[in-house]
Amino acid sequence: MVACISLSRTRHRLLAAVLYLCVAAFPATVGPAARAADVSPTGLAPGNDASVKDRGTTVVVFGDSISAGYGMSPHEGWVALLSNQLQAQSLNYHVVNASVSGETTGGGRARINGTLEIHNPDVIVLELGGNDGLRGYPIDNIRNNLIDMVKASQASGAKVLVIGMILPPNYGRRYTRAFEGLFSDVADRTGVALIPALLDGIDTAPELLQRDGIHPTADAQPRLLADIWPALKTLLPQ
Repeated sequence: MVACISLSRTRHRLLAAVLYLCVAAFPATVGPAARAADVSPTGLAPGNDASVKDRGTTVVVFGDSISAGYGMSPHEGWVALLSNQLQAQSLNYHVVNASVSGETTGGGRARINGTLEIHNPDVIVLELGGNDGLRGYPIDNIRNNLIDMVKASQASGAKVLVIGMILPPNYGRRYTRAFEGLFSDVADRTGVALIPALLDGIDTAPELLQRDGIHPTADAQPRLLADIWPALKTLLPQ
């Protein structure tokens, strides 16, 4: 059981800000850092389905605007930085960003099978649920959608890393506690790796926020990757 990380009031405010505009759907990008492609209606990159396994280990990031790199060039987001990091180590990994801004767990559940079929990932990073929480969706629905996506990924042969989110306290103690606990519950029930809160550790320095005062800047992206890398690297072939 992984204990959820407690955040300070300041960090809660940042998290609320970062998640707030996730509910607005903006175009996302898919593909490795060096060659981003437009997202199709299913969230898949046209032309990325050929000879995927010839590229070595495939890592698919399946998330919302936090992973889609909202408000910045495709090569600046944490997913692109991950691709660059692996390439710099001369490792044979192919990183696909199948994230869509504004995505919910329901939307992710609808397109997960297509993503798995086309990209056939070895590892999938599942970063969804924040938009559901902001909209006050039932906890059981969020949990079940995530479990279904994890099981679909496992059935395809992929290892899974689930990334959780923490809601601001103004959503009420009961709902907030249930929401924060559901990610650990999903990980416990399915036996997958878990990061309880992706944004833990990001401070509120103005230079780390975009002009909207909500989304992290390109300068904040290395910190996101630093939070994710320790858990992700345990799932990658050495």
